[in-house]
Amino acid sequence: MKKILLAFGTRPEAIKMAPLYKALKQKKELFDTRICVTAQHRQMLDQVLDFFKIVPEYDLDLMRANQSLNTIWADILVKIQPIIEEWQPDWVLVHGDTATSAAVALAAYFAHCKVGHIEAGLRTWNKWSPFPEEMNRQLTGRIADFHFAPTIQSRNNLIKESIPANSIQVTGNTVIDALYESVKEVTAASYDNGEIDSLKQILHSDKKIVLVTGHRRENFGQGFINICQAIRQIAESRPDIQIVYPVHLNPNVSEPVHKLLEGITNVHLIPPLSYPSFVWIMNQSHIILTDSGGVQEEAPSLGKPVLVMRDTTERPEAVEAGTVILVGTDKGKIVDNVLDLLANTDRYAAMSRIENPYGDGHACKRISEILMKL
Repeated sequence: MKKILLAFGTRPEAIKMAPLYKALKQKKELFDTRICVTAQHRQMLDQVLDFFKIVPEYDLDLMRANQSLNTIWADILVKIQPIIEEWQPDWVLVHGDTATSAAVALAAYFAHCKVGHIEAGLRTWNKWSPFPEEMNRQLTGRIADFHFAPTIQSRNNLIKESIPANSIQVTGNTVIDALYESVKEVTAASYDNGEIDSLKQILHSDKKIVLVTGHRRENFGQGFINICQAIRQIAESRPDIQIVYPVHLNPNVSEPVHKLLEGITNVHLIPPLSYPSFVWIMNQSHIILTDSGGVQEEAPSLGKPVLVMRDTTERPEAVEAGTVILVGTDKGKIVDNVLDLLANTDRYAAMSRIENPYGDGHACKRISEILMKL
């Protein structure tokens, strides 16, 4: 029996690792599977664990006020060492591009444990964009013994970096597995969620929803000012739509958003949403404006066109497929594309019908089958 340790610390990682954990737990005769959370993001992480009904075996509980990247890394390395040394897993699985991913991979390497990288091979090759995620995933890629790439493009990126082809497998992205499970849950008649009930109270069922999310460091300052000015212009141009913006708590985001958008009748500035509520509002939306990586992957499976408010993306497959438009923080591009998608039904339909390049909902099954053979 193989001992598998899944390690993660943020909400996006938890969402993408939860269905994999469940898939591995179903094969109890083959895998002894445990979870270690670093709690790099405490509250948002716990919401996801509760939704997927997962109780971690290990919890490093690292989140502190005003923590720096240096302190996060140092704490992870020190606190996970005894867990790895005592249990001695055959594989440590990390996900994506967080400080948790890279630091845990390094700690596993120091302990001579094999590392598997879920969602491997995403690249912009610009170490400052996104920061610090690009270097986190590159460092993890150098350490990993096996790479579970979500797409062919991701596989090709790794091969360009001289990663052996026989250590890479294209699996699709586990976020699609999580999304399909979650949509089924939150749209069931029996599902009870007070946050979703509150959203239903403020939204008009007969008006199209434009959903906005934003949090990236590289957009702090003028970037968010441009984004807010664009949203204001869209709202004023189309009073028949409603814009929903769950505002990130970071003052670099919340201050310009509230200063420039507060009081506009058809703009709803709301607190950050739990994962199930966000899945619900994504499913209800007509268009999504975001700088998030995960939303670029999820929304196409729901038939929602996405405008990405970043200058670069490590997910070029969506741009090439046509499910995503890269608009950066250019006010004119944001306004023009949103208004055109609202007015041009043919363009909207073409985008919404494109097959999602990130997977079919069976990534976790593929990963578990690969782990059986490793």
